[in-house]
Amino acid sequence: MTGIQIVQSANTVPERVVLNDELNAYMETSDEWISTRTGIKQRHVSTGQTTSDLCTSVAQKLLNQAGWQASDLDFIVVATMSPDYQTPATAAIVQGRIGAAKAFAFDLNAACSGFIYGLKVAEGLLQVAGNRGMLIGGEVLSKLIDWHERSTAVLFGDGAAGVLLANRAESGSAFLATDLQTLGDLGDRLTAGYQPVDSVFTTDATDAHRRYFEMDGRAVYKFATHQVPESIERAVQKAGLLVQDVDYFILHQANQRIIDQIAKRLDQPSDKFLSNVARFGNTSAASIPILLDEVIQDGTLQRGQTIALSGFGGGLTVGTQIIKY
Repeated sequence: MTGIQIVQSANTVPERVVLNDELNAYMETSDEWISTRTGIKQRHVSTGQTTSDLCTSVAQKLLNQAGWQASDLDFIVVATMSPDYQTPATAAIVQGRIGAAKAFAFDLNAACSGFIYGLKVAEGLLQVAGNRGMLIGGEVLSKLIDWHERSTAVLFGDGAAGVLLANRAESGSAFLATDLQTLGDLGDRLTAGYQPVDSVFTTDATDAHRRYFEMDGRAVYKFATHQVPESIERAVQKAGLLVQDVDYFILHQANQRIIDQIAKRLDQPSDKFLSNVARFGNTSAASIPILLDEVIQDGTLQRGQTIALSGFGGGLTVGTQIIKY
């Protein structure tokens, strides 16, 4: 257990909202088809904002709302699978834009588990490399979508959100336990962003379409509904708690049916499983912090409560963090 506190949260999403029925123009689908299978009603889609743009907006909100200066930050970590560039890192772009000259900055990619992996990394950094840090999950997934492929295009959205973290043993807040797992042998069940080896010396003949999302829906559903409950149970046990001791579960917002099935497997009331997937769709590394910010801002989550954050997705990866908020 470490005395780390989530000091502030914030989120930013593009203004453009795409309703399910609008997708009829690109593929054969309907609001009824999408809603019954996923719980998604709409998603926010970038009309030009990059991942670094969204993350910078979140960073500025975090500092303004907390009354911190950029110079107070010791590090900035951005979890993303859709960066602007391979280099510089999205976090480095954010660091430069906000003038956080003292902060070192880097990205990490664990896809939809990225924010949870980032929390574990931030926990370690706060113990050895400073007292104040920023963690952001940000994605522009719309650039990785084939908008004519119904099996994937209806699922994803764009957005960013993050938190300021501080080492405050006296606060009563704490990171209680973590469980991280990677199933790399199943990595081909969910892919996106393939980059071919193509130069004057060699040509990669792989179908260029592989830059878009490709997913084995059945395999990913089975993975999520089995591995996530097991991860939560392991993390709760490490924290010295029972599953029923958790006040709220904040899961990656991939699909409402997955969330409902996880609640059933854990034998916990559905109202403990907070959700906003209907309004945002799957925003990968941004989904957990967007929901976290919403429930902090609306007062659902109160100081002293115990929450389980759990992400799952590409890699395949799963991760759970138990926090006394």
